Parts: sequence; structure tokens; C-alpha cells
Amino acid sequence: MLSVCSHFPAFHFVLAKAPGIDASFYEPFLKGQANVSVVNQKTYSLLSMSEAALVTSGTATLETALFGVPQVICYKGSALSYHIAKRLIKVKFIGLANLIMDKEVVKELIQDDLTTENLVASLGEIIQGGSRRAQIEKDYKELKDILKSGGSASEQAAHQIKKFMEHSTEK
Repeated sequence: MLSVCSHFPAFHFVLAKAPGIDASFYEPFLKGQANVSVVNQKTYSLLSMSEAALVTSGTATLETALFGVPQVICYKGSALSYHIAKRLIKVKFIGLANLIMDKEVVKELIQDDLTTENLVASLGEIIQGGSRRAQIEKDYKELKDILKSGGSASEQAAHQIKKFMEHSTEK
């Protein structure tokens, strides 16, 4: 993900440090990255000021969507783990916003698709003036409406994911 930084020299990238990971872990990756800094335990403050984000899969993707930040979902695991999971879990998407909306709201770059070239292109589409930004913002509004209707966001998210899973197993 850091490989995109040199392609966007006018932007400042901020890496949200994972809890429990020592700061020294990040040092080798940050060498030569002039427009990158690291924050610790300030993810929500960071999101509230972000123009766009590169996010690993999980609840962070839904949180990023609820903050209204256009994003690219990035995931790459070991080849063996990926192929096992792909055979066991039959879903169209891994990002929670995409699962809830049952469409690709945000780009998912998974495994071999997670390349510098694809990241640069996808990020370029979601920054200010990017071709996908307005549609993402519209879809995020619809996502928030879905989550607000009829109860708590967590209940609605669980209901939508359950509904999707039931539908996908029928096929």
C-alpha cells in the first residue's frame, strides 16, 4: 500500500498503527517515504480529516464508509489461506459496505489484484475530482439510510449480511 505514495506527491499519507504492534515494526517500511507519517490510536480523528483511504478488510471498512471517506479495500494473505477460504466461503465481496449494499460500492483489490498499478488507478478514481467519488458518496448515503432504518446499525448490518449469506447459499 505504501508503494502508491510516490505516485501522489501532493498528498500526505498517514498510516494508522495497529494496536499491539511496536512502532519499530513500521520503521523499515517508512524509510524514504517523505510524505508518510504514523499515528497511534487516532483512527477516528484521522478518518474525519481524510480525503480517501486504503483499508484492509474488516470492520475498519464499514467504519471508513460511515465516516464518508471513499476507500479502496486491500487484502493479501498467504496463497494457501486465500485458496482455502475461497473454497469454503462463497461471497461476492469481503467489504462490509459492499456486502450490505449487495454491490461493489468501493473497489476491492484482493490477492493478485493488489498491485501498485491497480492501487494507483483505484486511488486516483476516488480522490477529489476522481471518476468514482460522487457515486461512492451517493452509495454511502444509501448505506447509512439502510443502517438507520428500523434499529441499531449493528443489528441492521448483521441482518443484511445474514440475508446475503442465505441468498448466496441458495444458488
